[in-house]
Amino acid sequence: MKWAMRFYPPLFFQRIWVMRFDKDFKSVRVKISRSMLNKNYNDSLFGGTIYSAADPFYPILFHQVLLRKNYDILVWTKSAQITYFKPGRTNLYFEAAITEEDIAEAEQILKTEGKYHKSFPLEIYDKHGDICAIVMNEVYLRIKHFKETKI
Repeated sequence: MKWAMRFYPPLFFQRIWVMRFDKDFKSVRVKISRSMLNKNYNDSLFGGTIYSAADPFYPILFHQVLLRKNYDILVWTKSAQITYFKPGRTNLYFEAAITEEDIAEAEQILKTEGKYHKSFPLEIYDKHGDICAIVMNEVYLRIKHFKETKI
């Protein structure tokens, strides 16, 4: 999965590099390399690159974990909000992670309602450890063939 994501064109050409997925897919570490391909007029990382980097990873984590539990689901980022705090003048880094509690909550709601959505914060920081942006990603999961039981 790490190598597939590294060479997925929308990430590759923006210099978004998956450093590692945990083997249980509960977290991922990502690097955004600053280069002439993603610098803006002010010589910092283009905000769209930062936003693009944050977009796919929570849905991927949930999908991989729930796929291993035999769920047939659709996943995507339903919405996102980004707040920039300082320009990204170096490579940027972030880690997305889901907990056992997040997974249990998603499973319980999926079993009863067929769909689940929740927002997760993502802190993006530079090589000095300074936060450059925070993204709130709202992940949306839906069981493909959910049949609501009427009692």
